[in-house]
Amino acid sequence: MDQATLKAKELGRWTTVMPGWRKHDAQLVRAWDVVSERVLDAAGVGPGARVLDVASGTVGPTGRVLGVDFVEPMLEFAREKAAALGLTNLELRRVDGEALDVPDASFDAVTIRWGLMFMPDPGACLARAHRALRPGGRISLACWAGPELNPWVTVAMAAVGRHLELPTPPPGAPGIFAFADRARLVATIEAAGFHDVRVEPLEGVGLDFATGADYFTFTSEIAGPLAGLLAQLDPAKQAIVAREIAADAEKASKVLGRVVLPGVTWVAWGTK
Repeated sequence: MDQATLKAKELGRWTTVMPGWRKHDAQLVRAWDVVSERVLDAAGVGPGARVLDVASGTVGPTGRVLGVDFVEPMLEFAREKAAALGLTNLELRRVDGEALDVPDASFDAVTIRWGLMFMPDPGACLARAHRALRPGGRISLACWAGPELNPWVTVAMAAVGRHLELPTPPPGAPGIFAFADRARLVATIEAAGFHDVRVEPLEGVGLDFATGADYFTFTSEIAGPLAGLLAQLDPAKQAIVAREIAADAEKASKVLGRVVLPGVTWVAWGTK
């Protein structure tokens, strides 16, 4: 696919699951707040910092945050949450991460939580982020580690793969595991001009459910790629896949009486 087609496909997927992100917001925050906190720490974000956040974000009572995302409904929900918290130092814009257009050296930190791997040209995003940072500023980001470390994703995808032919994506293709290779992640960040690049695994970022059916509901309603695949099946086949995913999740869980599926993400950072 050309880049325009890839972007349109991703936009459609994530717009479709936006209601699920709203519905499951409390669980998403509980499960993955630790990732946001580690990304902020790695970026050196403190009181008064000017932060450019690409694809997701958190903001404190001082400093300034510009949050950008490709999916306008995601931003609408973020604006609602910011208003409810009384935050006035947060600006949210719909911007393609690969086309960031902000003044040079205008931010102290750039953060990207699970956004880079879905970009057709992640290097373009990182190069623009590099220009946006002041000298000595830091970028930090999260990308999922390998599929073998993330059953919370692969259990559902494996079940779908029994009913749909899932082609192996070519190297470098955007997707949830585009940066599963740690070396590729480091090389991509360095190629944008960052130095002292480090990557560490963050464990314990999987998901916890009462039943396998709850796992299916959650993943099918928040995971854009999974929702896109399920939409290719007729309703009868969707019902079969839903039952299989629920059963597989319960079998894969290592916790008696609950469905707990582990996850591991990379947290990477570098300095301008």
